[in-house]
Amino acid sequence: MTDRWALAPAEDGGVDVAPLGPDGLPAGPVRREPDLAGAVRDRPEVTRWVWRSTPEVYPRLLATGVRVDRCYDIEDAETLLLGHEGRYGEPHSAAAALARLRGGPVPPDPPLRPAEPGAQSPLFEPQGARLPLADLIAVYAEQQRRHAAAARPDRMRLLTAAESAGMLVAAEMNRAGLPWRADVHREVLDGLLGERYAGGGEPRRLAELADEVSAAFGRRVRPDLPADVLKAFAQAGIKVRSTRRWEIESVDHPAVGPLLEYKKLYRVWVAHGWTWLQDWVREGRFRPEFLAGGTVTGRWVTNGGGALQIPKVIRRAVVADPGWRLVVADADQMEPRVLAAISRDPGLMEVAGRATDLYQSVSDRAFSGDRAQAKLAVLGAVYGQTSGDGLKNLAALRRRFPQAVAYVDEAARAGEEGRLVRTWLGRTCPPAAGAGAAEEAGLPQEDPGEPPAEGWGPGYASTDARARGRFARNFVVQGSAADWALLLLAALRRTCADMAAELVFFQHDEVIVHCPQEEADAVVAAIAQAADLAGRLTFGDTPVRFPFTTAVVECYADAK
Repeated sequence: MTDRWALAPAEDGGVDVAPLGPDGLPAGPVRREPDLAGAVRDRPEVTRWVWRSTPEVYPRLLATGVRVDRCYDIEDAETLLLGHEGRYGEPHSAAAALARLRGGPVPPDPPLRPAEPGAQSPLFEPQGARLPLADLIAVYAEQQRRHAAAARPDRMRLLTAAESAGMLVAAEMNRAGLPWRADVHREVLDGLLGERYAGGGEPRRLAELADEVSAAFGRRVRPDLPADVLKAFAQAGIKVRSTRRWEIESVDHPAVGPLLEYKKLYRVWVAHGWTWLQDWVREGRFRPEFLAGGTVTGRWVTNGGGALQIPKVIRRAVVADPGWRLVVADADQMEPRVLAAISRDPGLMEVAGRATDLYQSVSDRAFSGDRAQAKLAVLGAVYGQTSGDGLKNLAALRRRFPQAVAYVDEAARAGEEGRLVRTWLGRTCPPAAGAGAAEEAGLPQEDPGEPPAEGWGPGYASTDARARGRFARNFVVQGSAADWALLLLAALRRTCADMAAELVFFQHDEVIVHCPQEEADAVVAAIAQAADLAGRLTFGDTPVRFPFTTAVVECYADAK
């Protein structure tokens, strides 16, 4: 009896299922079942279900209390395989894959509709044509052949399995929601913003700050309009290129203080104000719609709700249920540790295997104990800051850790030359990762005048070769970190399945588990074990370790 079955919902509400052999072809007859949940529940021996799309199938199963151990997501696999083959951006639906297999016209992918607050997620609705099970199996078998033809088939198969596991985690997190106290949120807003005025205008504190800004300039200025602020500074004889905080802070003018305070509170009001609370918090849970692998690098995004940018002041509203706790875990210096693992640099691997504070250890070896310089050097190597002091720091880093710097240097050269660049497991960067790729990936377009933040997107400055090289340099590290994080989530999900604990939040290097108080210690241990297992599975036998800073709290804001 095979433990891998294919599944395809039918138009009449039933579902077709069939066992699969090692080659991906049917190992038995197709069977029609009247009920999706029943078809899965009645086959507990199946350890992996092959289906078109996790967002189409799994939320329906979760709604009936049915959980699956593993799955294979056809459309997610198609995205990874197309990228690996240098065809990033081609339609990735199962229907498109079938058309390519049969030599027919390839249909475009249906657009992803933005989430409507308070409504059923469009991620959970069928998107694209359903395929008969026989066609779905044909696509799956062809994907198995393409996996075997990959540069590193074992790694590519692991990446696909990890991505499919991530899709399961995302669906479960979407259903669970993040515990959220609406009353606490309102108290925070009232304290920060003051009372609201009739008609939906700015709350009292914003109106007061707007008056202070105007008084400082000697004329009426709208602080929410950058053009108006820039014009006011120009009339005051001060030239600034933007209203970004880092630039405004350097200006000596009485409007700066209230302007910066206005900008901070305005973002809270617009992004997480009363309207946001009404739209996104239901039944004591914030329910964003996590989308696994939503960017070129494999990082997650959300389809509405802004879950990945919750200000610390608003985190006061994230409160565990009575008798429960939030286990908040941050990976320590994750990307430098990933660089050590993928570059196989002996010195950096030794540091990443022993040191709790990697930057301090690097500084002791290469920067005379100057931790700040060491951190700048390591991040400069990853993010491509190679001018001025960055060039000097990089030279010192290269002398002490030559293989690590050479690894990202080679990735940058490949990016500049338009070659394919891959993560350790085989996720592939488009050969021309420019602004178009950034927009498609859902990544922000950075202001070229602003220092890059961690995780900056492909369109950082322009589509020229140097920009592609900088992105490729970062991609091999950030993307490999995303691969590792997927395996971490998969391992942690499996452990939590044996407890009442639930995964409720994930972003890049941070995970939150909501659990009964008595399970908190076990969850902390499970996170450490999952990180260790993910490191071995992703990067093989290396001395590199991936420690977490973990806090067990009742309120998210108390974790940091």
